[in-house]
Amino acid sequence: MDLNESLARDLDACRESTWLFNADQLPDYESAILRGLSLLRQQMRETDKPWSGIAPQALNAELNNIDLARPLYCVDAALDELKEVYLRHAVYFHHPRYAAHLNCPIAYPALLAELISSAVNTSVDTWDQSAGATLIEQKLVDWTAQLIGLGDAADGIFTSGGSQSNLMALLLARDSFCRSCLADHCVKQSGLPACASRFRIFCSQVSHFSIQKSVALIGLGYQSVVSIPTDREFRMDATALRLEIAQCRQQGLLPIAVVATAGTTDFGSIDPLDEIAEIAQHESLWMHVDAAYGCGLLASSTQRPKLSGIEKAHSVTVDYHKSFLQPVACSAFLTRDARYLSAVTHHAEYLNPLSAQREGTPNLVDKSLQTTRRFDALKLWLTLRIAGLESIGDAFDRACDNANIAYRLLERNSDFELLHRPELSTLVFRFKPGASLHLASSQDLAAPPAREDHLDQLNDSIRSRLLSTGQAMVAGTRVNGRRYLKFTFLNPDTREGDIREMLHLIRQHGHELLNERYQQYGREHEVESGDDTNACA
Repeated sequence: MDLNESLARDLDACRESTWLFNADQLPDYESAILRGLSLLRQQMRETDKPWSGIAPQALNAELNNIDLARPLYCVDAALDELKEVYLRHAVYFHHPRYAAHLNCPIAYPALLAELISSAVNTSVDTWDQSAGATLIEQKLVDWTAQLIGLGDAADGIFTSGGSQSNLMALLLARDSFCRSCLADHCVKQSGLPACASRFRIFCSQVSHFSIQKSVALIGLGYQSVVSIPTDREFRMDATALRLEIAQCRQQGLLPIAVVATAGTTDFGSIDPLDEIAEIAQHESLWMHVDAAYGCGLLASSTQRPKLSGIEKAHSVTVDYHKSFLQPVACSAFLTRDARYLSAVTHHAEYLNPLSAQREGTPNLVDKSLQTTRRFDALKLWLTLRIAGLESIGDAFDRACDNANIAYRLLERNSDFELLHRPELSTLVFRFKPGASLHLASSQDLAAPPAREDHLDQLNDSIRSRLLSTGQAMVAGTRVNGRRYLKFTFLNPDTREGDIREMLHLIRQHGHELLNERYQQYGREHEVESGDDTNACA
């Protein structure tokens, strides 16, 4: 038999193989997993920066050459292909110079959980599809509620992320108000009441965009969101909140809820939770705390007091995949009274009949917006059982320390402008060169005006150059109409040397861009001068 015949026979055998995961295929599964681990090991060792910097057009061209109708029938070939179109150009959050968005490096016990839960393919919507997985998730929900201090009547559910959790909070707030203040009106049965256009929900002007989005999704519209000013540290102004609520009532509007943020996306600012809780109680408002980012303080042995007042909330959002070293998605929504969750309950005879509830069968779909749902709780479970809560808290504390280190370094550098002191692990700043600026090839020229729009363009360009090189990744944001850069630290392995290197790269690109601009300004200046001379002649 020649080589071609042998290869053809091997290919035929691959086509006839079963790819199902079962007891008979365990050897093939184990072999594939080991090959995948080998590929990951190689890639992690080769990765020396957070990202390759590839342009989307270039990567899309590679993907366009792949014909999905023609399988490779080979694990090694598929993994080699995957390396080219994905792994080489993935964004690596574990890299110490990744400081862009709220993406955390992950604890490896959570990866072990992913392997197990994916293989079993549990869906935690009903007991008869999940069994012990339902009890594990419920225990973690109860544990988190206890950690927050919501009380014995609390309950909750794992969600896809903070946006879904915030949606649930506002949906429950809307329905709770209708039941208690509108003659027991049931939105689930009768739809929105006629006065729904007068409902008002209060949040700070730097709260997460999902608040506006959620209010629109529950049928109230953007008009129902009242934006409250913040203080110098970007925390909700409690006095302004009181005044806005009073003004709304005078106008015949109906305040129903206030959303406090424990860790805003840009500034990490924590609203005055105790004061807001007092106002909410006095005004009979639902109080929701979006702690998607700041929930890491629950694990901290030193910073937990920053969340004082969170225990008084009606509901809370937590994102374990931001501050608890968990892979996406791993998040939860908690409420102080399990009865509120009936707003999302619907009994289907084939899935979760009412008789099952009467028998005490725990079906988590009864309190979830989703039906089919992954066993994401297992990731947190194994992390807590293997690594412990203290290690999570220590990691978050080190991330917060990095923001303070960056603040001190920026404070001493005349080329940067700081916007705030860090509350958690984010820091907003911009490149704004001072007296130390060296202008190549422009000594004899009047400097072009350093207008704010030029600074906006400059900082945007700095971030773009960082992205194109992949040397470091920082975020960009807009504050009061102006463009800024942002560090978001969640990696406990980031060191002061990494922060110094990122600042060096930002200054380097900034000065290069300025020199290019001055050279361009000089050429334009010479042309204008030449034109004037000719005109005088």
